Amino acid sequence: MSAEPANPGLARAIVRELGRVDYLPTIKAMQAFTEGREAQTPDELWLCEHSPVFTQGVAGEASHVLNPGSIPVVSTNRGGQVTYHGPGQVVAYPLINLKRLGIFVKEYVYRLEHCVLKTLEFVGVTGHRVPGAPGIYVRLDDPFSHAPLEAAEPRERQGIQGGDLSAFRGLGKIAALGIKVSRHCTYHGVALNVAMDLSPFSLINPCGYSGLQTVDLATLGIQIHPAEAAQCLAEKLVSHLSP
Repeated sequence: MSAEPANPGLARAIVRELGRVDYLPTIKAMQAFTEGREAQTPDELWLCEHSPVFTQGVAGEASHVLNPGSIPVVSTNRGGQVTYHGPGQVVAYPLINLKRLGIFVKEYVYRLEHCVLKTLEFVGVTGHRVPGAPGIYVRLDDPFSHAPLEAAEPRERQGIQGGDLSAFRGLGKIAALGIKVSRHCTYHGVALNVAMDLSPFSLINPCGYSGLQTVDLATLGIQIHPAEAAQCLAEKLVSHLSP
């Protein structure tokens, strides 16, 4: 699935399928890749599933890990709070030189979310953004509706910062996002819930919100193999993150 580019400065990202891998060595490998890359190093996109693990963002609060049990908790240098990774979840790690691509972090985040939205669209599901809360959400009562979300009141947008769930009313989170940028180059990435055991999310406050519901495509009635979902997401990411 990967090929060496003829012109690394203008090439599309190399895609690497890692299969099911442990979280910690994968993050260390991404960090080493990022620290060692040069201006002409080709961008890459790593696709994988992880063995069960809770991961804490750089500002993560220990109180949001309620009862991890036997699942390890790993502190990371990505943004965001605690989340869960496990089998049946597609994880995509874009290793992108933003300076070469000509975009800033805000645009990068927008493109990541857009690619998830287009992947969901591929299977007929309508995803939504929630202002102030990175990631993608779906309507729990009708995930196939194209109707936009009602605009949140200013107090609700402010309440997101304090863990108020009013902005998430009727929604379930289907994709989480957490990134790190070093010397204009990205690592960490996005996780899309496809067909997984969602119960570990009840052992944490997902993304720092007590009671935030999480959902996967299987729960919504969408039968798609994680590998097929990964392929679709990869195509979107490579298209939107290449010069």
